[in-house]
Amino acid sequence: MGTPDFAAAILHRLAHWPRGEILAVYTQPDRPAGRGHKLRPAPVKLLAQKLGFPVLQPQSLTRPEAQAELAAFAPDLLVVAAYGLILPAPLLAVPRLAPINVHASLLPRYRGAAPIQRAILENWQDDAQTGVSIMRIVSRLDAGPVYAEAAIPIGEHTAGSLHDALADLGAQVLLGALDTIVSGTARAKEQDESLASYAPKIGKQDGAIVWDRPAAAVHAQIRAVTPWPGARARFAFQGREEPVVLLLSPGTVGEPLRGEAPGLMRRGPDGLSVACADRWYHLSSVRPQGRKDMPALDFVNGFLRGLPEGLCASALPVE
Repeated sequence: MGTPDFAAAILHRLAHWPRGEILAVYTQPDRPAGRGHKLRPAPVKLLAQKLGFPVLQPQSLTRPEAQAELAAFAPDLLVVAAYGLILPAPLLAVPRLAPINVHASLLPRYRGAAPIQRAILENWQDDAQTGVSIMRIVSRLDAGPVYAEAAIPIGEHTAGSLHDALADLGAQVLLGALDTIVSGTARAKEQDESLASYAPKIGKQDGAIVWDRPAAAVHAQIRAVTPWPGARARFAFQGREEPVVLLLSPGTVGEPLRGEAPGLMRRGPDGLSVACADRWYHLSSVRPQGRKDMPALDFVNGFLRGLPEGLCASALPVE
């Protein structure tokens, strides 16, 4: 049971698990997408059809007929990964062995909708880690006992690259956990509620960059919203009447400041840097509104042509 690419990676590995067979794949209904608002099937549906599995797409699992349909499969296990629909209590009792969820964090931290992005956003120390947890589903959100987990360094990951790494890791850890469940040797550990935290959905507001924080924290924020919803900042450039909004790709943390105020932008021979609370942040590529991504140096040579090197802009609040 799953919907996006994360769940598709789990399904792909699960389809080759030698100790069981997939009876059916549940995914959310097709959604309109693109300019024409045509219905677009989710990645899990496309993969399930390619692999030849029956696909079911109920609007809700609270209806008695949807619950009866699932119960008729008489499954030993329900495996859930980023499904997007809540499993009501009657369905949790359907599988003979257990309802299982693959969650992209080291529980009890980052329960909820956006564990990958929040882990990057809030953990910008060099040794920061996140991971995956295989847990038994209970009625409370992501609060069930954990069968297995595995950690991975956050490093320089963006939300996109960490998503892919955790999907692959989650698939590996899931199969090991399922082996223990089927063999009767599984030991699930209860979560420590005192350590629990919640990871709410990421929105456009999370991409608005504020520069009066350490450069490492700014770098983490930009990576956490890449590729979606994207990081953006607004600047008042010298000689330009209108402020300019730039979409930002992850750059690099630079040298310490020498008294510059956070939010000041500096033009140099290698491109653009912005002052944070402690260090300069070197921009790698930018995208002015209505344009394509371009190296920061190309932006300097085009948009800022004629301006001398040195301080060239001040950050403004993002509207």
